[in-house]
Amino acid sequence: MQAASTQFDRAGYEGTTLTQINKMAGISMGALTFHFPTKQALAAAVQEQGRAVVRDAVAVVVSRPRPALAIGVAVTVTLARLLEESVEVRAAARLARECPLPLPPSSPSPVWSVEWMPVLHDLFRRAGEESGEDCGLRPGSDPEALTALAAHLVAGAEIHIRGHGRRPPGSFDTGAGAVAQLAQIWRVVLRGLIVKNVSEYEQDLV
Repeated sequence: MQAASTQFDRAGYEGTTLTQINKMAGISMGALTFHFPTKQALAAAVQEQGRAVVRDAVAVVVSRPRPALAIGVAVTVTLARLLEESVEVRAAARLARECPLPLPPSSPSPVWSVEWMPVLHDLFRRAGEESGEDCGLRPGSDPEALTALAAHLVAGAEIHIRGHGRRPPGSFDTGAGAVAQLAQIWRVVLRGLIVKNVSEYEQDLV
């Protein structure tokens, strides 16, 4: 699975073959196809593995005794960190876009964001209900727009990670990694969103 995740992450679904994977894994084609008879079946398994990593990490963050907005911010930081550090998660995110449909009937949904978008939506809705408290959103803040922003930030983190080191001369680059950039963006956004001082949220940005 590690070899498959690495190859799908690097080359995408169309650019990957079972031959490449079995050579990288150091196993015979027969051993590979015994467990995964098609590339599509292997891609589905890779996606589920990556999603399981995300699911477990998000569950840990959500269990923290913090305001809903702080947890939502921490979830996006965690996702960016997973995209930076976990080839399984990067492969799952890429395959969710590229793996052709329909998937085999027993396969999970190919959308990796199903593991975190509903969580963020619920957290930011709760943050809206906390509006007016010193730990909540400012009155009038839109939880739906905040959920969309968070999704774009996670997508942008993946783009940043995949393009790092391959930018043309003269293109914009702060030099910061994806997690650090995302945290910087949140610091700017939170100044207009929350009642409390942004420094109270620093622990959620690391």
